[in-house]
Amino acid sequence: MITMNRKTRATHRFRGVVAGIAAALMMFGLADLIARAFTPSAAPLLTLGQAIIPLAPPAAIKPVIALFGDNDKLVLVLSTGLGAIVVAGLIGALAVSRRRLATRLLVVAGLVPVIVIIIRPEAGVFDVIPTFIGIAAGIAVFVMLLRLGTPQTLAEAVDRPDIAPSIARGSQPSDPLSRRRFFGLAGALGAIGAVTIAAGQTVASLAQDAGAAVAKLVLPTPAKKAAAVPAAASTGVDGTVPFVTEAKDFYRIDTVLSPPVIDPEQWSLRIHGMVENELTLTMDDVLDLPLEEHHITLTCVSNPVGGELVGNATWLGYPVRELLARAQPSTDADMVLSHSFDGFTASTPIGALTDDRAALLAVGMNGEPLTPIHGFPARLVVPGLYGFVSATKWVTELEVTRFDEKTAYWTDRGWDAKAPILVASRIEVPKPLAKVPAGDISVGGTAWAQHSGIDRVEVKLDDGEWTRADLAEEVTIDTWRQWRTDFAEVAAGSHTLTVRATDKDGTVQTGKRRDSIPNSATGHHHIQFRVE
Repeated sequence: MITMNRKTRATHRFRGVVAGIAAALMMFGLADLIARAFTPSAAPLLTLGQAIIPLAPPAAIKPVIALFGDNDKLVLVLSTGLGAIVVAGLIGALAVSRRRLATRLLVVAGLVPVIVIIIRPEAGVFDVIPTFIGIAAGIAVFVMLLRLGTPQTLAEAVDRPDIAPSIARGSQPSDPLSRRRFFGLAGALGAIGAVTIAAGQTVASLAQDAGAAVAKLVLPTPAKKAAAVPAAASTGVDGTVPFVTEAKDFYRIDTVLSPPVIDPEQWSLRIHGMVENELTLTMDDVLDLPLEEHHITLTCVSNPVGGELVGNATWLGYPVRELLARAQPSTDADMVLSHSFDGFTASTPIGALTDDRAALLAVGMNGEPLTPIHGFPARLVVPGLYGFVSATKWVTELEVTRFDEKTAYWTDRGWDAKAPILVASRIEVPKPLAKVPAGDISVGGTAWAQHSGIDRVEVKLDDGEWTRADLAEEVTIDTWRQWRTDFAEVAAGSHTLTVRATDKDGTVQTGKRRDSIPNSATGHHHIQFRVE
């Protein structure tokens, strides 16, 4: 029986792993770089990551969003790339005894993103070219490193009786590169692959903010301007968030890795379903309407207690109720299913789109056109509902229907179909585990209960009584509200602060802790800090 000794086999296996990793880096890197000449859907890392999103169970999505927030897309891409490297390394290890099989498996693994690209509705026939080129380069690297870095395998020795005895003794019948030269070559090839990934389409898409398409859109002067934000809307506590959140700081949670860049001249909105008059509006049609500005706070249902997945902006758009009035919905309809350019859907109660609230088809944010990551060229903004049922980005359709006939992306995954906002509050000053000087302490934060409005906020120091906080001036019931309170002569040592809010309907923020499924995490936000 022909066998390799254990040490020799381990050495060859490790070199096979290195060859597989270098091949994967070259495969994805070159494909990613070439994809910059095509479209985001031609980048294999992006397409693989995008394919994973709909398959992920809600129980896995929620903690990822809670832990990484706006960086969840980057984490997914990195995890996808790491998974591909691990698979390639395992295939390389197999090459110790089954080189031909390992090479075939690497080809099959490389074809997986090709299949994913092909089945994407928006993909073109040429979008698979970068990945095919990447596969060819990766296989070439893999075969070259195996030939230069390891001797003939035991499996191949069966066909080469002349070298079998030397393999049996653990010697090397070929003249593989020395350890230093092999790892130097593999490292150089892997580095080239990593550099091309860094310069490729995936990184460019993840870093994308505004594109040339945005420059084509010139916003008209609002027919109805939002009220000026008074100075009294701020409590003056240093460290609290500004009343209006800049677009670059506004949270982003959606189901795409690479935001689509849509030409506003090619965009349209179709209103159909249970309506008397089906409508299709172009961007020119929308911009010719008397647009309105409104201050509105949006909140993600995945926001943890005290979290940052909430923001307030000044939105420019046209009331959805007016658009629906033109379409004349059936009296039997109770839901509008909004469709996104990327295939996402959201179920919004039709009452929230037809009452007097400022539910908008928005085209602007804080005086500028929407950026691609925030829904350019048009999105929905509906106060009083969590974003997953009300804030569809890149919106292309409003389908009037019924809850008992249609379901949406997140409701199919266990979230609530209607998702009304729950009263919430958070402490922003002091920060958790902060060290503050002894004496009087100012505490500040924000509370929200969109479309109900905040009536009061109460704060508790340690196990003391609830203290009513001072509220900043209310701008509208659809925006958050800042609050502050001061505690005199707080003693040195560790302390705990807890906050709760009450809305204008008399609903007191519950202290009971629960997860975000099916409709938002609940509980009182509390922090610990130290006085020195």
